[in-house]
Amino acid sequence: MNFGNTGTFLKSHCNASLVFKLGNIARTSRATNLTTQLQVTMARESSSKLVRKDDVHVRSLSSADFNDDYPLLAYEMLQGPLVKWSRPGVGVTPPTAVFVHGILGSRKNMQSFARKLLEGFPSWQVLLLDLRCHGESVGLPSIAMQPHTVHTAASDIIALLRSLKIFPHALVGHSFGGKVVMGMVQQFANTLPRPLQVWVLDSLPGDVRAAGMDSSSDPEKLISLLRNIPLPIKSRTQLIDHLLESGFSKAIAQWVAINLRPAYSSPGVSSSALTWSFDLDGIRDLYRSYEATNLYPLLESPPLGLRLDFVKAEHSSFRWSGGDEEKIMQYGHRVHLLPGAGHWVHTDNPTQLYNILAPSFGGVDMQQRKAGYY
Repeated sequence: MNFGNTGTFLKSHCNASLVFKLGNIARTSRATNLTTQLQVTMARESSSKLVRKDDVHVRSLSSADFNDDYPLLAYEMLQGPLVKWSRPGVGVTPPTAVFVHGILGSRKNMQSFARKLLEGFPSWQVLLLDLRCHGESVGLPSIAMQPHTVHTAASDIIALLRSLKIFPHALVGHSFGGKVVMGMVQQFANTLPRPLQVWVLDSLPGDVRAAGMDSSSDPEKLISLLRNIPLPIKSRTQLIDHLLESGFSKAIAQWVAINLRPAYSSPGVSSSALTWSFDLDGIRDLYRSYEATNLYPLLESPPLGLRLDFVKAEHSSFRWSGGDEEKIMQYGHRVHLLPGAGHWVHTDNPTQLYNILAPSFGGVDMQQRKAGYY
């Protein structure tokens, strides 16, 4: 699959009817530090008009809004207030960023940061999705029979973009999602139909094994432990206590507990019993692929039009060791240090992360406005 032939890409789609829902971001009467910093950033970097949080109206499109019996992935499209696009293939498609979550996560993980981005860039839209084996994408027939790898996860998103007739302006991937977005680029043609910005948040192109990682943050150990917990689970408190006793941090235990949902009612199962909202066997395979996948060839020979940037968390849960940072920069790509942040960069320091990403969004935003599209 590739987007090299733009004409072919635009013709390959599913005929689905889209229904947009208009939602308002909750109003607030006080100015926040984030708003102040966004105003400074926008004036300096892109001269784009900052839309205050209490003035932003975000339109949200989910995969449930498609009249399609076989959705490709569960997703949500958040649109800034200046976006007028409402149907694939009709009108001018606005600049689009795709946000891809990490292992054991869901599209909700990056929803808050996506909304913050749209406050500063109101003519953009952000596609949030649940990767295969995660969230509402679990069990979808379009991916049920395929192997679970970084490559197939990337192919899923490309197929979704094709159905929406979108070639994105930016890809943003966190952790496992960082390798997925690099894998997407590897499947594109050698010449991109337009410049593409890729942001890899606290992940590496090559070896990401947990050597030197604190056992309380080791994803492989966590996945193994979760797979061996008998189902159904009586309560979130029971799960959290079990994870704490197994040496995991309270923050990770509480985060994992978010992924519990009510078990389907059946004889002998309490109505309050819980089960997982993800496919742990599939996630185990995805994580093994994440560890083994080497994407340095992409850095060595990137397609024309690609700009590739990495964000390194100051307190990352895995070590940027073995010369990876220097190797990335030797190939002509950039590494940005995010101070005061652990692995969860978009929640630990969202303001500074916004400031790092903002210049790459501002140029496209201004070009679209000057062209009279918004």
